[in-house]
Order: sequence, then C-alpha cells, then structure tokens
Amino acid sequence: MFNITPATNEDILVWFEFDKHISESELLIKISLNRCFILKNDEVIIGVMRYNLFWDNMPFLTMIYINEAARGKGFGKQALDFWENEMRSMGFLCVMTSTQSDEEAQFFYRKQGYKDSGCLIIDIPEIKQPLEIFFIKEL
Repeated sequence: MFNITPATNEDILVWFEFDKHISESELLIKISLNRCFILKNDEVIIGVMRYNLFWDNMPFLTMIYINEAARGKGFGKQALDFWENEMRSMGFLCVMTSTQSDEEAQFFYRKQGYKDSGCLIIDIPEIKQPLEIFFIKEL
C-alpha cells in the first residue's frame, strides 16, 4: 500500500539515498516547515518529495524522486496528486515545478496538466546544465 508521510529529522540518512541536491542544514529547515515527504510502498521507502515557496508565496515542487524499481507504477502521479491537494487545502491557487530539458519528467508534468511557463539557461561553466523548463498548474 502506497503512503506519504512528512519527513522527520530521523529520516535524514535515508533521505540522502534519494536526494543529493540539498545540504543537511537546508533539509532540516524544510523538515521543520513540513515541506518534505517520505514516499513508501508496503512500508518500504521508495522515494522522497520536497517543495519550497517561489517568491515566498507560490508552492514550487523542487524534488520528487522515486527509485528506479518503483517507477511506472503510478506512484509519481499519486505523490503529485497528494501534494497538489495539500497545497489546495492551504489556500494556494496554483503550483510550480521545473525539470531539465534532457529529463523525461517534462512529459510526466505535461500529462498531469502542467503548462510550460518559461525556461532558464545557466551559462556558468562551474554549474552549467541543460535548459531548465518551468511549469505552472492552476489548482
């Protein structure tokens, strides 16, 4: 059975098995703000999800990661639906996310009703990465 629970400080070690894009100090802040979730299937952790607030007032899904073995089984959609419902219940009217142009996630977000809303090119040699595509969805 798939379930989603808020992350706690005790989840830090397992968190970093899935997400290496955040510092421990920043993760602790997000956990204290209830902006991190653990994704489980049959009590086995299969992924993580976290968000922040863009412009301090618009939910921005910064990370949803499901391990390779659990992909393609609807868990990503269930996690996204859960998060959108949480944001709706908190009074938000829309949500945002982004993904690199070389990642398959862009097709997933479009299928879930997200609309392309712009892009970002980081042309700094030390952090150069593919085009980042931004998406917005009205709730």
